[in-house]
Amino acid sequence: MEQQLSIKKLGAGLVAGFMLSLPIFLGNIENSWGQTAEEYRIQGLNYRQQEKYPEAIDLLTKAVALEPNHIGGRVILGWTQHRAKQPEAATKTLVETFYRQPFDVPNLNALGIVHLVNNRLPEAVLTHSWAIAIKPDNEIAHYNLSLAMERLGQYEWAVSNALVASKLEPNNPHPLIALAIAHWGAGDRPKPCKPYNKPKP
Repeated sequence: MEQQLSIKKLGAGLVAGFMLSLPIFLGNIENSWGQTAEEYRIQGLNYRQQEKYPEAIDLLTKAVALEPNHIGGRVILGWTQHRAKQPEAATKTLVETFYRQPFDVPNLNALGIVHLVNNRLPEAVLTHSWAIAIKPDNEIAHYNLSLAMERLGQYEWAVSNALVASKLEPNNPHPLIALAIAHWGAGDRPKPCKPYNKPKP
């Protein structure tokens, strides 16, 4: 009788253990049969291009969950959250990415822009300055650092970075606009028009 009870207890324990492990087992099967992180990223980017941000973020989040060490995937997610006007989520994603890889320039560019757009100017200056220290010919960082410095009233720094950005990308009008804004903020009214004055043929 005692032997039968022991067998029943053993059987009940095995069944309970199986039921507890079943979700994990099924989850592993789903991952092996489901989409890869790269496929999720591609689909997420397609949704982002269509401005279907909730769907894009959902898929890009799944991609990050499958490949948490894929820095590019994290940057894509953070930038998509930024475009979806989710500043806190974007900041969280990009800051976490920074802690994983503090030398990734695309992530620093994205994080600096998120800080700038949300008027976190000291953070924007620090982030873009670090990006420039890593990659001095980083036009994006110089341009956005110019905008941040202008808002802080540091007009000489704003002018300096706008000039560097305009030299790095001479066909891009945005650094010239930043340069004009910096001169205007400094009270130098004639200079903003100079970058646009082309000699007549």
